[in-house]
Order: sequence, then structure tokens, then C-alpha cells
Amino acid sequence: MSTHTVLGREVRMPVRIRLARAFMATYLVPAAAAQRLIDYSGLRILRLPAGRAMCTLVFVDYVDGDLGPYNEFGVSFMVRHHTAGAASRFGDLRALRTGQAGVLIHRLPVDGDFTLAAGRGIWGFPKELADFAVDHSGRTRSGALHQNGRLIADLTLRPGFATPNGRAAASSFDAYSHIDGVTRCTRWQMQSSGMRARIGGAQLRLGDHEIAAELRSLGLPRRALMSSSVSRLAMTFEDAIAI
Repeated sequence: MSTHTVLGREVRMPVRIRLARAFMATYLVPAAAAQRLIDYSGLRILRLPAGRAMCTLVFVDYVDGDLGPYNEFGVSFMVRHHTAGAASRFGDLRALRTGQAGVLIHRLPVDGDFTLAAGRGIWGFPKELADFAVDHSGRTRSGALHQNGRLIADLTLRPGFATPNGRAAASSFDAYSHIDGVTRCTRWQMQSSGMRARIGGAQLRLGDHEIAAELRSLGLPRRALMSSSVSRLAMTFEDAIAI
């Protein structure tokens, strides 16, 4: 078991999040534009039919975990796993269906100094400080993100349909990050329950911030492919590996 010292505090691996809640919207965006945006990572966008790629915007409230309570906003893209072979016509779609793809965390604003230091120092996640106004409890989920007084994104989700039987779902996949010229891969395990989902269902408003400009370069805002919320989420993060 490895340990890391963050701001004078010892963090033992793996890091565990015992309770979080989240809501998110996933969009189909032009794969070529998404690839240009993530070229810095050396990874390849997962290409879906009609030249599309998947981009997800997510607000997460970390209630109880090893890094303390904090809010987070993520912009991520589904990417081809770094160990995958040459692309084929249906290879990327098969990887998505079988859980063999990865996710690149492209942007990750947070509202806590400790999680910022830990995220950047342990996993290379591109965390930066921002201001959050989020409602995870209302019938309609909503989140607004500002940095230095400038709006990045304002996301509102309409209620979705409960997943069958409300049973917990477990998943694990590789999360990619890139800062300071290094791309890293982190094994990420999740256990979720209380999920609601629907086709569409998201309203997105973008501000005048640089991150908002990036999202506009992908054609957002537009109709979401799907939106979802999770009332109980547990996660485990292992050590990152430079690739």
C-alpha cells in the first residue's frame, strides 16, 4: 500500500469515497473537433458512427471521503484505451459496449484546496479552483460554475426514470489525466445506486469563460444524448501510472 503526503497530511492508497452524489449530461460532438481539443494528451478519441464522440459534463458532491467534502465539475471524453490495437470500423463501438474504453478528464474544477493538491499531485488530474452553486437535492438538479466572477457553465437536469429495481451497479474503468507534459492512467472503481436517467433532459447555458469557449467549439449547447443523476455513489481510486 503506497502513501502520499499532501499539504502535510498522509493519504493512503487506494483513496476511498464512501458517499458522493452526482448529475451529468452526455453529448455527441464532432470527433474531429474533440480530437483537436485533446491532442495534448497523446490519446485518441473513441469514434462513434457518423464521426461523433462522447463528451460528458458532470457535477459531483463529495460528501464523505478520504479527501474531505468538496464540489467538482468535470468535462470528460471517451477515448480509446492506450493499450488498444489499431482502430477498426466497429472496434471503438465494441470497446464502448464492453467497457474496454477509457475516459479522459479534460477539465476538473473543484472548490477545495486539499483536493486540488491531492488530485494534481497523486493522479495528475487537472484540478483548479472555482465557485459552485449546486442543488443535488431538488426534483430538478442544477449547477452553476464560475471562476473569477465569470460564468463557465450552468446545467439543469429534468427528472429521469429510475433504473430497474433500484439495484446498485458496479463498474470499473481507466481514467486518464494530463498535466505538466505527462499523461497518466488511473484505475477507477464505482458503485452506484439510486440512478435516474432519460434521453435528453438537460438544459445547458455557457458563459464567457475560456472553458465555455472550448465547449462552444464542440457545438454546445445542443440537445443532450442523455442525462442522469445518482443519489449514492462510492468510488475507489488507485495509484496513477504514467504512460
